[in-house]
Amino acid sequence: MNTIKLKCGLLAAALAIGLTSAVPFTQAAAGSTAKDLFSGTPAGDSTFHFSDIQFLSGTTGRAAGNGFLIGTSDAGGSWQSIYKGTWQFTQLDFISNTTGFALAKSSAAGTNALVYTTNGGSTFTKIPTGALALERIHFTDAKNGFGYTRAFAYKTADGGKTWTKITTPANTRYAEFTDVKHGWVLTLIPGFGYKLSKTTDGGATWATKLDVKSDEIIGGEIYTSGSQIWAEFYGGAGMSQQSYSLYASSDNGSSWKKVISQSTAGGGPAPGGAVGIVKEGPASPGGHPSNLELVDGAAILGGYSPAGEVIGVGRSLDAGKSWSNLKTIKGFQSVISFTSKDIGWMADTSSLSPAVYRTTDGGKSWSKKISIPSGSN
Repeated sequence: MNTIKLKCGLLAAALAIGLTSAVPFTQAAAGSTAKDLFSGTPAGDSTFHFSDIQFLSGTTGRAAGNGFLIGTSDAGGSWQSIYKGTWQFTQLDFISNTTGFALAKSSAAGTNALVYTTNGGSTFTKIPTGALALERIHFTDAKNGFGYTRAFAYKTADGGKTWTKITTPANTRYAEFTDVKHGWVLTLIPGFGYKLSKTTDGGATWATKLDVKSDEIIGGEIYTSGSQIWAEFYGGAGMSQQSYSLYASSDNGSSWKKVISQSTAGGGPAPGGAVGIVKEGPASPGGHPSNLELVDGAAILGGYSPAGEVIGVGRSLDAGKSWSNLKTIKGFQSVISFTSKDIGWMADTSSLSPAVYRTTDGGKSWSKKISIPSGSN
């Protein structure tokens, strides 16, 4: 394994100390402006932009992008540079303030590399994965975790050094495991639509829990927390619009509610024949779903509308019995990270208006905490 020494050593060390002790680094960040944070040459693009955010508490978290990783421990009052270089981060997966994994590319057209840190990000170690090109990871601790490609699921018990393929049904397009025995998969059924299936024996057997008919079968996503299971099924896309459906179960898949049924002129009908609680998801018109967070019993879905030039969230506080789409703000693409049903973060990941926002009222209102200056390069 090759150890990659990160730049900005003193600043990164200060961040690691700040993250470990949860002390705001206002003093360490004195004089560190957004222009300072985003100086230098962007990786893989002509300008800097965000790609992922992850917050471990309402005050402490990180934001990553093409050639940079920054952090805050005072709710965005000040930010510190952790890394500047050639890594183009695609996903952050920190399990504590100091220990974490990430997926990152070394070139725009390259595949993700798996990297690991034990000091808050001041240094990373690249973990070779051979021909395994991971698109998504989730570690439960420093040793145990799951990795996913477009069609397959894998598990590791040694911190990503070796991976074991998990048996999943044919045409799997999304998988989500909570432990080595329990998992869910979304599979494509040509000529029909989608199936959502569950395993309780590590993939040895699978039981179908939901069938969703769809004219278009592109894929979807699955989110789990305790007995709550939420699943997105994508329909067609066109004219900058996305058709999709969102289903929820509060009893581990025994029964389901169709929460969102968004049909669009550009994407056609929403998957599934049932009527949803609402006909549009967050960030209408024709908004695309980003990621969904399950926290404090709430389900919060990010959304963005390139056509409407807005980003925002929708949410349910009662396991899908009701749904509210909240007020949007200007933006073009988004990712969210919530640490409670009220406190959360949203990043505009476009190159047009890259910024990170914070909410303390569950997404009803947002305050900008940092933006990338126009023309940073």
